[in-house]
Amino acid sequence: MTLDHDEHQVRTTEHEAQANLKAVLQLCAAGRLRCSEKTLRPSAATVKAVVEVLSGGDFYAEESIASFAWPLLLQAGGLAELASGKLTLTARGRAALTKPAHDTLALLWRRWLSHGVIDEFSRVEAIKGQRAANVLTAVKPRRAQVGAALAACAPGEWTDVDTLFRTMRKAGHDPRIARTERALWKLYLEDPEYGSLGYDGFHDWELLQGRYTLAVLFEYGAVLGLIDVDYRPPVGARDDYRDNWGADWTDCISRYDGLLALRLNPLGAYATGQTATYLPTPAPADTAPKSTGGLKVLPNHDLVALDGLTPAETLLLDAFAERTGDRVWTLTPASLLAAADTGRDLAELRRHLEAAAGPLPQTVTTLLDDATRRVGQVRDTGPVHLIECADPAVAALLATDRRTRAHCTRLGERHLAVPLDKLPAFRRSALAQGYPVG
Repeated sequence: MTLDHDEHQVRTTEHEAQANLKAVLQLCAAGRLRCSEKTLRPSAATVKAVVEVLSGGDFYAEESIASFAWPLLLQAGGLAELASGKLTLTARGRAALTKPAHDTLALLWRRWLSHGVIDEFSRVEAIKGQRAANVLTAVKPRRAQVGAALAACAPGEWTDVDTLFRTMRKAGHDPRIARTERALWKLYLEDPEYGSLGYDGFHDWELLQGRYTLAVLFEYGAVLGLIDVDYRPPVGARDDYRDNWGADWTDCISRYDGLLALRLNPLGAYATGQTATYLPTPAPADTAPKSTGGLKVLPNHDLVALDGLTPAETLLLDAFAERTGDRVWTLTPASLLAAADTGRDLAELRRHLEAAAGPLPQTVTTLLDDATRRVGQVRDTGPVHLIECADPAVAALLATDRRTRAHCTRLGERHLAVPLDKLPAFRRSALAQGYPVG
């Protein structure tokens, strides 16, 4: 989606965020999300993969907002964890695949306020000097101020951002950026001397606290579906920095400058605690759940998409079945067991097929039942230490003595298997019997 320079768009986010959550969780389950081990930020390939599954795309074609935020939100919410540069779903993340999306989105907002994994102000790249020591305030109190300001908004009412800024200042919601007046001199536009924000009139509230507020609300509040947004391209959207030195070479201060107004929607009212239950607005046609019959399950194990599938549904079928045509997937024992081997739950597929297509053919039920029976027949119980004894008598003694038998399993005549977490206790018990483990 590309906006002309003076064009603006109103975007309702409540339902698209719920679709996007499912799609991004499926991407993560498929092992397609990678982030930096050092910064936790998504790679360029990950941003590209996410934007391809977003309902309606990102807010701007040339700027990453939602596609950048989603991998960070999964980490902050404990839905995914980073291992060797790749995000993998946690138990909480796997559960979120089948839980109501609105509850997970509300959780992610609360978790971001308390456990956000980056400083959102770092995304305001035009303001330099942020990495200098003792310049920026702690980020968690700043987030709390923005969260409190959002929670004070009246549901269903549009508020332009400058009115929001004035309301925040009046209410004392001040996400202060610089630690001290001295720290302000280290922040600058273009040139650290001439463009320093320490000069009088060069560090107005809108420039620092305002830009931080826009970053939190646009990149996380809107992405999570809490606020509907009225926005335009950022270039030329705000002129509150034009008197600063270096402004002539700066098209905009941030990618969030184009946010013009916001409206707290029912999901936002629920996530911020204004309402105890979530009462959704009617879903737009392009984000409404597909009616049953959109997916047909055939007795020969084929899955046929009669209507367009959501990105989340497509990723789900790709995970459990072999794609044999543009709109056709085939379930096979190998495809089901391969999915289970990567940690996918066959019950997730069964629930989706029954919800989308109704009662399943007996042949498909049998196939799923057989695969389910095979899962769990062989279990990885974790790493163990192999303890070798000099003779069978010592092995028998340690395997049967009440002090050591709870910590080991006998393997053959002269060997014992000791789980990694039980090794210290086994060593102490064996030593007490006069057998130090070498």
